[in-house]
Amino acid sequence: MSKRPRRFPKINHLISSLSRGFLRSRFRSRAKPPSLLPTMADFAMETRTLLSKLRMFRFGSLVVGISNLGILLLGALLLVSIVSDCSNEVKVPFALAPFMAGVKILAMVGAGKAQHAAAETIMNRSMGESIAVDAAIRHERRVRYRRWLYWTRFGMAITGLQFLGAAYLTFIVFTNLISKTISTACFLGQDMASKAWRHYAVISFLVFDWLVVLLQFFTGSDILRWRSFYSTHDSAWKAYYREVFDHGIREALCCLGRAKYLTVLEEDEVNSVARLLGDLVAYRASGTGHLELLAGLALLQMQRGMPIPERELVEARPDFIQEAAILHPYAEAAYTGPLLDFGRNPILFPCAWLYRQGVLTPWTRNRRPALEGDNWWRGHAAAFLRFVKLQPEALLQGRVCQTRREAAYFMVALHEERTIVITVRGTETPEDLLTDGLCRECDLNSEDLDGLVNSEHLPASTREKVISTFPHCGHGGIVESARELFMQIDGNSDSGSGFLTSLLGEGGKCHRYKLRIVGHSLGGAVATLLGIRLYGRYHNLHVYAYGALPCVDLVIAEACSDFVTTIVCNDEFSSRLSVNSILRLRSAAIRAVSDSSSADSAMIRNLARRILHVNSYHGNLENNNNNNNNNNNALVPPANNHIMENGFTQNSEIEIISNGHRSDNRIVPINIGSQSSVNLGECQSNCQVLSLREVPVEPPEMFLAGTIIHIVRQQRGIFTFPLWRLWSLGGGNQIPFKAYVSKREYFQDMLVTPYMFTDHLPWRCHYAMRRVLEANNCKSRPTSDCVEEHLV
Repeated sequence: MSKRPRRFPKINHLISSLSRGFLRSRFRSRAKPPSLLPTMADFAMETRTLLSKLRMFRFGSLVVGISNLGILLLGALLLVSIVSDCSNEVKVPFALAPFMAGVKILAMVGAGKAQHAAAETIMNRSMGESIAVDAAIRHERRVRYRRWLYWTRFGMAITGLQFLGAAYLTFIVFTNLISKTISTACFLGQDMASKAWRHYAVISFLVFDWLVVLLQFFTGSDILRWRSFYSTHDSAWKAYYREVFDHGIREALCCLGRAKYLTVLEEDEVNSVARLLGDLVAYRASGTGHLELLAGLALLQMQRGMPIPERELVEARPDFIQEAAILHPYAEAAYTGPLLDFGRNPILFPCAWLYRQGVLTPWTRNRRPALEGDNWWRGHAAAFLRFVKLQPEALLQGRVCQTRREAAYFMVALHEERTIVITVRGTETPEDLLTDGLCRECDLNSEDLDGLVNSEHLPASTREKVISTFPHCGHGGIVESARELFMQIDGNSDSGSGFLTSLLGEGGKCHRYKLRIVGHSLGGAVATLLGIRLYGRYHNLHVYAYGALPCVDLVIAEACSDFVTTIVCNDEFSSRLSVNSILRLRSAAIRAVSDSSSADSAMIRNLARRILHVNSYHGNLENNNNNNNNNNNALVPPANNHIMENGFTQNSEIEIISNGHRSDNRIVPINIGSQSSVNLGECQSNCQVLSLREVPVEPPEMFLAGTIIHIVRQQRGIFTFPLWRLWSLGGGNQIPFKAYVSKREYFQDMLVTPYMFTDHLPWRCHYAMRRVLEANNCKSRPTSDCVEEHLV
């Protein structure tokens, strides 16, 4: 059988080609290229991105947000289903709860966005920030931080309204439950079967509302985690806490009546103090929390530090303390505000202060001297004179209310003792706190050291040492206050018109009088620098500083030992308060926490580097380590490992202290080369405060000035208590205080003791000095007389 021939070959070929092309295109449309197919890697990446965004939120804020969303939904459901038949009086509290929950959610969203914007601004600006920060950048950072604060405070206000709404809802619910007629016709309904679940629904909603409201009081106002932005960047944490302290200090000053600081945008003393405090809280970059630091301080307090060996202590002579004890009431009387009376009379201090101010005797106003900044009835002058028991004619000049970087003072003339006493008040006002906080070092010029450079009453070797070791540095805020106070009392002495010169100069009514300058705390430090400046003009001058702050470098502190006496009462914190001592205390606290845990040594070293600001400069130090070892010619004294260079002391190693005393266990040995020296010659004459960015590792060490008398509380035995003195004749000779001539290096480190703040109270120092003098008097008397004196 023959094969049938094809009649239309072209048409058949066309149909076959079209069918093959249709099948090929259909297959290609179904088979997507591999680049368009979703892979597991993309899904994992999206999951990680979502988790990273969720980790930015605080767990507490997520719980609060979800809880408020539940209040919103449940409240709306109850309002529609159960409370719909109730009166408006019952509907209002049920409507307020979900409404306020919705507003709270919106406030949290706004606070979260504002916090994100503020964190990004601080993070971006801090990483590329120069030494001189631009004013526009500071303004933008402050504006965004304030916007976040406003949102958080709006959320806090909503939380308060939610509390009031919950209380109102509770009142309405229980009022309706007690009244059976209203409850039957209202949200419980008429059906007995539905009354039970309606009752449980209303009570459950009420309890849930209270739980959400109370939860918001403990979760805080932060929506996002700051660490998710700043991580371990020191500069970012410093910038953040700088804004925190800056705004907090300005608002506190505004509450104290200093509203002018709230609107200042340029660099001022508040900004400088905030910068310092922000640098001190930079341990947050290492992951250390505030509670961990407090735990470390508590551990340091429980640890017992190594006592100073008895052979290194020299007991002070009675004549060193006699005049200091006599003049101490003048330093204490300078506190003419309510602070002194609040410490002495915590309950009746308003009455005591008004009595000292002379409010009850206004007819004696004209007889009181007029002081600068005093009130209408001249109450501060009356309070000072009443405390020291002097006549109004004895008070020559003074100032009470001061502006920034100024010191309040009183000048009295004791004609019977032929003495002029200048007393400088310590910390009492917000301006004084700002002066304390300006503790960055600044340059001391030749005029500040006139008493050491140009005085003929000092040994020539002392003057040569001061001149050869220029430049010198001091506490920035105290130096500025001392300069202004000098201009106030004797600023025009070169022309012969200075007030102090007119008194003590030739032909003055107080010619050949002794000059004594006293002060407590901040006042003692200002009095020290003022005495250093005046000693070249009045050689019969002596300064007594009680609980003063470290304010000068080592060379100046030793050079003024002939005419400056610093009294330290036991463990008071002010005599050890400096930037370096706080840094060492901070590192010791974290070391104490680390030693109590199972952390390894590598983690401790990394933690110490971050805390001590070494990680920012570690690379530079490693690159220049060899050069620094060859070029660093330093004198290392045996008492403490400090590098002596240009008259300043700098730590050759970062050390860890235990309860205020140095330990042999160092965290990170760091060789400080020539780059760590501070070029104080670049400081301006107006004493501009330096930044930590200009100081690679730590600023120069500050020391107590002059001869240091340390009054130490002795450990008392069982037979020295007052109950047993009646039965023991030897108990009267054992007194609780002794006075020693101490080395200034003993006060470089902060002590953590239960008495570190109470020992700083001015009457504590006066009491300790009196007990020391009583002990010296008892040595020359019979034992029976001393026992009778103590019993009286």
